[in-house]
This record gives sequence, C-alpha cells and structure tokens, in this order.
Amino acid sequence: MAEQDRTRVPRGEARDRIVAAATDLFARQGYEATTTRQIVEAAQVTKGALYHWFSSKEELLTSIYRELLAEQTTRLETIAAGESPADVRLHRAVTDLFAHMDDHAEALTVWARSMHLVAGEHAAAVRAERRRYQHLFQDLVEEGQKTGVFRADVGASVITNTFLSSVVQIHRWFRAEGPLTRRELGTQMVSLFLDGVRVG
Repeated sequence: MAEQDRTRVPRGEARDRIVAAATDLFARQGYEATTTRQIVEAAQVTKGALYHWFSSKEELLTSIYRELLAEQTTRLETIAAGESPADVRLHRAVTDLFAHMDDHAEALTVWARSMHLVAGEHAAAVRAERRRYQHLFQDLVEEGQKTGVFRADVGASVITNTFLSSVVQIHRWFRAEGPLTRRELGTQMVSLFLDGVRVG
C-alpha cells in the first residue's frame, strides 16, 4: 500500500489492524523477534499511526492483554452480581473464563509467553487489573464458604490463587493438536476445580 493510501485508513480501523498484525507476528515469531517495522508493514499503516495509538511495542503488547483482561473482569462482575447460589455462579464464572480464553487463545498465549519481558508502569497496570479480577473471584469463593456450599478448611485466597495460577500456566503444556481441544480441557479443569471446593 502506498504511503498516501495508508494515511487514509480510518483511525479505529488502523488500531484494529495494528493489534491483529502484532498478535499474529508475536505468536508466530515471538515478541522479542518482532520489530515495529514488521508490524507496520503487516498492518499496512504508517509508523505514525502505530505511535498514535501506542507509545512503544511494550505498550502494544500490554494493551492487547489489558483489553482482554478488562473483558474477563466485566464478565465476571456480571456473573458475580447474579442471584443464583454462589456455587452456581462460580461454575458459570470458571466456565465463562475458559470460553473467553478459547475465543482469544492466540493473544492470551502471546501474553503468557511474553509477560516476563514487561516492566515498569505497564507491568504495574497489569498487576492492578489482575488483582481486581482476583478479588472478585475470591469474594465469590468466600461467599460460598459463608453459605456452606464450599469447604472452609482451605482459605479462599489459597483456592483462588491455586486455580488462577494453574490457568496462567496452561500455555506451558497444552498442545492444540490434541488429545483435547481447549474447550474440552476447560470442561475437565472446571470439573476438577469445583469438585475440589464443594462441600462433600
């Protein structure tokens, strides 16, 4: 695409193309090996368009994950605010988490493999948002303990951190070629988790 044509790409569309191109390149060749020039060329935008939306490659990587995390948090808030018993809402929450992860598997895997490279204010922003999700999840576990549907001999923070840590580590051992699909894996992990926290 000629330089003058690239400048005519609508700003919102340009951002989407940058995110899509970056996610694909990060997944195929790694975050460190990907240059901003490659992202610009793949997205067919100008370098100015990239820097209009993102101050650096690090901010681009972080923004991809933060937007998905914000979606996850909003969905969890909606589920947690429901009127069903705590065990029903927690089942919905963890099932929905795996469904969201399946829908955005490439981007979330990119983040899981690259998050150790992010530092400073970007890392701090991610930690703050992850704590928000974690607190919502833990509040739901605590509610279930208080109402007697979840075992109380294990702390809510232990239950929450053990489960969410296991989710973060999936990218290290899961293989898309089988024997399980991501949805099937999610079903098994949901069953294993909930059987472990329910009373009786």
